Amino acid sequence: MTGHNLSSQTRLDWLRLARTPGVGPVIFAKLIECFRSPEAALDALPRLARRGGRHAPQTPPSRAQAEDELADIERFGARLVCSCETGFPVALATLDPPPPVVTLKGPLTPEPQPVCAIVGSRNASAAGLRFTEDLARGLGKHSVLIASGLARGIDGAAHAASLSTGTIAVLAGGLSNVYPPEHAALYQAIAEQGLLVSEASLDYIPQARDFPRRNRLISGLSQGIVVVEAAERSGSLITARYGAEQGREVMAAPGSPLDPRARGANALLRDGATLVQSVDDVLAVLEGVPRPALMELNPPGFETEPDCEYQQTDTLDETVPEIRESLIALLSSTPVSRDELARRLHTPARAVLTALVELELAGRCELRPNGMVCAVHPDPGAEIPTS
Repeated sequence: MTGHNLSSQTRLDWLRLARTPGVGPVIFAKLIECFRSPEAALDALPRLARRGGRHAPQTPPSRAQAEDELADIERFGARLVCSCETGFPVALATLDPPPPVVTLKGPLTPEPQPVCAIVGSRNASAAGLRFTEDLARGLGKHSVLIASGLARGIDGAAHAASLSTGTIAVLAGGLSNVYPPEHAALYQAIAEQGLLVSEASLDYIPQARDFPRRNRLISGLSQGIVVVEAAERSGSLITARYGAEQGREVMAAPGSPLDPRARGANALLRDGATLVQSVDDVLAVLEGVPRPALMELNPPGFETEPDCEYQQTDTLDETVPEIRESLIALLSSTPVSRDELARRLHTPARAVLTALVELELAGRCELRPNGMVCAVHPDPGAEIPTS
């Protein structure tokens, strides 16, 4: 759903829900689907978290805090856009689920030009950097925007080479937090000529878990992803995996089998990624890829009834404790698909998702955007329910 105008109060509550601890994109989307408005979802949060086993309060930001955040963003020269509003990047709106909000800074608009991500090693070789610069510059001459993550190495080279033709930097932290610090001048140039994107609050300092979320947005904005010099356990491979899950084209530049920096990219090629060695190779792939199209959905607060277990009869409520505890018994630190959990429990997938929403709000599991779920260490305020 996109292109709708929210009232000022609903917009504040949308932001409050998005900034509530424990409410990630999956939980946010499910709550909006169920309760049809952020106001109703905020009201339901304490009850849902208690049902999942949380006893300590879960406090969303106040409306005054949300107002302060919006004012800070405006003073910073940026703009916050909710996923249902006009101006939200269409490619991100097609993700399942989209980020609830993004903060944008810069004059560039991702539509209607094609976007290609270029990602790779932080400790890139001179040859890898040269290839990246030539590729980014050449794609820019063909009106292709370049997306990357502002990291050292390949990311920075891709951004610098595409400044004049259009570059998009997705940050793991807030827009006012320049990371790495040595890219401060590049960051400022992108803010003036390109586009900076973040789903975090303005001054948020990124942690390790935030970089995969950033990588999901890099691939989500793009029609294709080119990986250059990625090691075997590289964040660039996470970007490529997200791209494949999102239906984007995954490409890789081949490298020497003797160079550890090439092993990840070579593994992608072995597994079916498209081999690219020139601008023409990438253009040939992108020409056959349609831009992500958005299916128009009903806006929150209008017309259709929610398809949600929370609003159904009490029959499911009576069985939810059993579902929750059975789910916890099946979960581990290794992610498993929600469909697999439903199959194991012989329980409808919707009911399983309902119980998982409550468990994540209680801090007992993590729902990931790719349909996977894993256990987490219990929240200090959470207790295992006895009924």
